[in-house]
Amino acid sequence: MLFDTHAHLNAVQFDEDREEVIQRALDEGVSHIVVVGFDRDTIKGAMDLAEGYDFIYAAVGWHPVDAIDMTEEDLKWIEELASHPKVVALGEMGLDYHWDKSPKDIQMDVFRKQIQLAKKVDLPIVIHNREATEDVVRILEEENAEEVGGIMHCYSGSLEIAKRCLDMNFYISFGGPVTFKNAKKPKEVAVEIPMDRILIETDCPFLSPHPLRGKRNESSYVKYIAEQIADLKGMSVEEFAQKTSDNAFRLFGISR
Repeated sequence: MLFDTHAHLNAVQFDEDREEVIQRALDEGVSHIVVVGFDRDTIKGAMDLAEGYDFIYAAVGWHPVDAIDMTEEDLKWIEELASHPKVVALGEMGLDYHWDKSPKDIQMDVFRKQIQLAKKVDLPIVIHNREATEDVVRILEEENAEEVGGIMHCYSGSLEIAKRCLDMNFYISFGGPVTFKNAKKPKEVAVEIPMDRILIETDCPFLSPHPLRGKRNESSYVKYIAEQIADLKGMSVEEFAQKTSDNAFRLFGISR
């Protein structure tokens, strides 16, 4: 049993073979997938998939790169969707200082509004962080995000920052980069994260794991991430898959 906690099966990269990609995931032992919507089009796509497949769930939110485009109506829409039985988290949200489409102050404002909304609707949050670690963690602390907790998506930071996030009731999720041969820090951090706070994800179609790096990623490849971290922790893949799936069920409030 594998749980891909962060996938973008709603992306245009899957328009030609989406059903086949989903079937391959099932064939490889993936039992559940959370599809993430982060703007108007991808939120709609995530909801369509969640409503179309029993084992697919949705996270809905607004990406920091596109923060400048979010309206009050969009925030209200996300609040309405939060009551849908297949919506299990808000996000991905956060800060992204790599791209300059949305000014930092607007990103921070949209981030804070979504954390506040998550507390209102009592759903965990999915955090996107790119080159903005200190500001992300500071805002989470200032907004008392520990009240809902959530996921540090595709974590690549230090153990020190990971511990601050764990203290705020967050899970640490690892994706394809932990399998890269030169990924010393992610491997070291993965070893230290308690087993009851680890999640795995693909972030497909992005960040394919070794040995498929550079190709389109898909949910079936989450097995490579499970194999890598299980080996680092000296566990069987089966035990690791079960424990990380249990973590995801607990966080998302999904009953089996």
